[in-house]
Formats: sequence, structure tokens, C-alpha cells
Amino acid sequence: MEIKQEKKELRKKIKAIKNTYSLERKKTYSYPIFERLERTKVFKHAKCILMYWSMDDEVFTHDFIDKWHKDKIILLPCVVGDDLVLRRYEGIFSMVKGERFGILEPKGEIYDDYSVIDLMIIPGVAFDSQKNRMGRGRGFYDRLLKSCKCEKIGICFDFQLVKKVPTEEFDIKMDKVIATSATY
Repeated sequence: MEIKQEKKELRKKIKAIKNTYSLERKKTYSYPIFERLERTKVFKHAKCILMYWSMDDEVFTHDFIDKWHKDKIILLPCVVGDDLVLRRYEGIFSMVKGERFGILEPKGEIYDDYSVIDLMIIPGVAFDSQKNRMGRGRGFYDRLLKSCKCEKIGICFDFQLVKKVPTEEFDIKMDKVIATSATY
């Protein structure tokens, strides 16, 4: 089977599993992920962190972002055309509905000094024990990730951990993957 078709099938499979979980259950499963993340040395020392404002089918980040944005610089991606730009999260009042996907995004100036980012927390559809990541298929994060040299941690629910993620040359590996009950 061709890699693009393998990815399509895996996305479909994970989506079907996600749909069996309520938003409240996904929120509950998200908390242990952030407890593990907070215990990492890289998180403790990070001053500037790229996160993401979660959609209903992802690890729930809203509470975690709100908890830490006064102590650390939290950057969130905003979709502009085919790319992600970064803006600082200043609180829920700073968020507006994004134009492309309707996801809340911070308003304000674009943050383009990637050298100050200490840590990136990255969503994905699936991850494997080799720290490979598969996204939604548009390449937004892969284009951003290749521009940053900091540590990259993928976060996911346990059912998003698979034996092998089909990969292509442009796919960027994570430095670590934290799931509900596992860390790679």
C-alpha cells in the first residue's frame, strides 16, 4: 500500500476511535499527560513554549495554557494561508475565531523569533515508539517544526500510539512523546 493511502487509513481509524470518547472523557484523559509534562526538566526550565489551542478531538490544552501563561511565554499557532504564524497567548480575552478552521487564535503581533522557543508541545493524529508523528495531512506543523531547533514533545491519548507511523522524508520526528499512560 502507498504511504499516502496508509496515512489516510490510519487517520480514518484514529478518528473513529476518537469519536467513541466524549469531550469530558478526553479532558479527563488529558490531565495525566500534563502532569507528566510538568515533571520534565525541559518544561521546568522553559521560558517560552509553543503550545496549541486544542480542538474537541485533541488532548485538551485550554486549562494547561491558562494555568501557565502568566509564568511562561505561551505561543499559539495561527493559520495564515498554508502556514502557521505564532502569536502570544495573553488570556482568553486575547482570542478570536480563526479564519480558516474556526479555531480560537490569539490576536496581536506575530512572534517570529523562533530562537527563543525552548519547547514545542505538538499535537498529532498518531505517534509511534520511534517518535514518528503523523498529523492531519496538510503539513502545517512539519513546515514549522523544521524551522525550530528546540525540544519537540508530541502529546496524545494512548489509543493514538500505534506500532508504526507511515512516514515520508518531510515528516519531523519528536524528541519525546507523552501519552496518557506512556512516555517514549
